[in-house]
Amino acid sequence: MKKDILTLLDLEKKDFKHLFQRALELKKRHQKGIPDRSLAGKSLGLIFEKPSTRTRVSFETAMVQLGGTPIFISAKDTQIVRNEPVRDTARVLSRYIDAVAIRTFSQDLLNGFAEFSAIPVINALTDLYHPCQVLSDLLTIIELKGSFNDLKIVWIGDGNNVANSWINAAAVIDLNLTLACPSGYEPAKDILEKAQAFDCGDIIVTNDPLEAVENADVIYTDVWASMGQEREQTIRKKIFSPFQVDSNLVKRASDDVIVMHCLPAHRGEEISEDVLEGNQSVVWDQAENKMHMHKAIIDVLIRNQSENPGAPDSE
Repeated sequence: MKKDILTLLDLEKKDFKHLFQRALELKKRHQKGIPDRSLAGKSLGLIFEKPSTRTRVSFETAMVQLGGTPIFISAKDTQIVRNEPVRDTARVLSRYIDAVAIRTFSQDLLNGFAEFSAIPVINALTDLYHPCQVLSDLLTIIELKGSFNDLKIVWIGDGNNVANSWINAAAVIDLNLTLACPSGYEPAKDILEKAQAFDCGDIIVTNDPLEAVENADVIYTDVWASMGQEREQTIRKKIFSPFQVDSNLVKRASDDVIVMHCLPAHRGEEISEDVLEGNQSVVWDQAENKMHMHKAIIDVLIRNQSENPGAPDSE
């Protein structure tokens, strides 16, 4: 049967473990120059409503390296913009391609597509969640720290879509997660409450970034104004300025802390130049690991679909 990744709550602990193992295996083989062609003859649709550099190129490259064909589809070029029902597009594309990654504003649109899709649907970013980003970030932590168990992971900044996916991950795989956000910019209460209902590690929300980073093993930040929030940039810069990840903040963390950012970065805003380019920054490892994790995701989902075919109940 098909499996989607719309949020990280769609995965169980065993799914996380399987994806990490597969990504590490594929990365090791790639570094040794060993080709993989597990998806030869398969195709991946990429429906993007929002701009992208890393997510688009990493998905396309991942599919090519696995022997398959990526097909990029700008949302503005689809019949959806002419009011074709999403369910119709989903049903048709299910008969053309083997999986689809969608980058859009609305989580509801993504969910609606998945309901009527007979092929795996991957959330390549919505305003609410960014699950593939956090999967690749966790892969980076595993590589550099050996494990994410017993680490203190600290999010600094806006309670945005990436933060929401960190909360989901914490719920499923028992992370100890602290989120330091300005008052009024915390993650949505319903997302937090749903996660905290799991038997998981600590998920703490605070408005004090200095307190949050004490003894942190991982510090993570992101832009203060996400796509679609550009008009708020000026006011957000004032509100978020105490939340900049700079050298003074990093000094309060563990000596071997790693600093993460999903990029693009605004140097001098959410992160200082010296920290972004410093020895504790692992942002380029993160960016590379998007490709390796995307390879694992599409490999696992498409091969599982091929070996266990089935259509959604709504079809």
